[in-house]
Amino acid sequence: MDWNNLPWDKLFILLTVLVSGLGVIAGIVVPAIGQMVVASMGLKAIARQPEAGDRINSIVLLSLAMLESLAIYVLAVILILIFANPMLKYIVNVG
Repeated sequence: MDWNNLPWDKLFILLTVLVSGLGVIAGIVVPAIGQMVVASMGLKAIARQPEAGDRINSIVLLSLAMLESLAIYVLAVILILIFANPMLKYIVNVG
């Protein structure tokens, strides 16, 4: 196999899209599992101590917001990798 004749630019873009796809899957599944755990523990805590429900509810909502921001950060990084990849200029010979 002649390594010099391979279309490295197309292979790099294909690899970037595949890795980005896996990143989107991981970036959605992991925060979703975390949100499920936080919500279920919050509901259990409210069931045990209903008088502390307002305090527990505010802590759960803050935790859910932080987990959701993690998913948004993953999405932002994946979009940068797909549409404005900083390494692309080193792979594709731009005049």
